[in-house]
Amino acid sequence: MRYKKRVLRIVILWVVLITLGCSGGPSFYIRQDIDFSYIKKVAVLPLENLTTDRFAGENISRLVISELLASGLCDVVIPGEALSVLNTLRLKSTQALKAEHIKAIGSALGVQAVIFGSVEKFGEVRMGDISAPEVTITLMMAETDGFEDIWWITFSKQKEIFIQIVRKYIKVSRELLE
Repeated sequence: MRYKKRVLRIVILWVVLITLGCSGGPSFYIRQDIDFSYIKKVAVLPLENLTTDRFAGENISRLVISELLASGLCDVVIPGEALSVLNTLRLKSTQALKAEHIKAIGSALGVQAVIFGSVEKFGEVRMGDISAPEVTITLMMAETDGFEDIWWITFSKQKEIFIQIVRKYIKVSRELLE
């Protein structure tokens, strides 16, 4: 049962992120002078989980890894290898990363960039008998040779999804009544 709930949450979040990726909303920054062609391999570090759902960080990390691999733009280090390097460096949190940590991670894993961040909200919002996923994440990619930001994004969606669901619910109800 727990496994099914986790899989369902991942599927819902994936659909939401893909759907909302085509619309406005996220705040982001992309460094203009970066040449993405040199990034062949990245490490997705465990995301800080700032929610009450103990699997939120892990679920979003897996989603990020899956999307990167599906894009075919770069290879991704196996999550266990990244975690092992963090343990070797005695880093319990990615919020305190310094330039020397990023360089050490890059050297140990043979990656040109790392992705890290946090999950601030992860769950469902209810309005009557209608529920919708609520997610807020912040991700950042940094170069391993200079710890310069390549990009960052903060993504938060909940209210807009509710409005869309309610509108669809009303539309279907009207069609059924006609």
